[in-house]
Amino acid sequence: MSGHSKWSTIKRKKEKTDTARGKVFSKLAKEISVAAKIGGKDPEANPRLRTAVLAARAVNMPASNIEKAIQKGTGELPGVTYEESTYEGYGPGGVAVFVEVTTDNKNRTVAEIRHIFTRFSGNLGETGSVSWIFEKKGVIYVDKNQVKNEDQLLTVVLDVGASDMVLEGNNYEITMPAQDLEKVKKALEQNKIAYSQAEVTMLPKSQVKLEGKDAEQMLKLMDALEDHEDVQKVYANFDISEEIMEKMGVS
Repeated sequence: MSGHSKWSTIKRKKEKTDTARGKVFSKLAKEISVAAKIGGKDPEANPRLRTAVLAARAVNMPASNIEKAIQKGTGELPGVTYEESTYEGYGPGGVAVFVEVTTDNKNRTVAEIRHIFTRFSGNLGETGSVSWIFEKKGVIYVDKNQVKNEDQLLTVVLDVGASDMVLEGNNYEITMPAQDLEKVKKALEQNKIAYSQAEVTMLPKSQVKLEGKDAEQMLKLMDALEDHEDVQKVYANFDISEEIMEKMGVS
């Protein structure tokens, strides 16, 4: 199973049982503020903001929190100024890792990210060291139990720009150029096909097979990075078998 697909599945399972709501809300508030600052406060005219607001609602973030985050982003309310940044490095076994952060203190954040890499047998690299391994894509997940006709689903998404659709576990994983994400989402909505997640992500062009200690350390590295309050998304090109995942209790 690819690093992207498998880790996305793990994250969705974790998010459903995550009791650390404060940290989840904090990350979403940062994303909402940045999206509003860049593209304005109207979700209908700002796709990034609309996606962030939907993600916040999905985890029951209070509407007042969402509104405050938007107003801080537009300057209507005083608040911290956040900057977006990316970090690149290598995990155990030479796995490429690409990290997106939103922070109010880049010096603090880079030091903490470097420490996490080192702690789990990785190392932080230079800008551009691994970004070439990834492609920006749109990805949408549709629960297979919500689909009565697979051929109809495939036709709907291909007609509006999707490039591929595969079944990963209990979900259809639909990929497309990042700029076509909104078109595919609207097509699904118009055809009354529910999707569980839709996002712009970074898909690896190649993968690194891991097992044993490297696999264990890689998952710990991903978990630690995801848990950092400034980290929004983490991408990696590891490939860990279902059997190993099951032994580690994360499948």
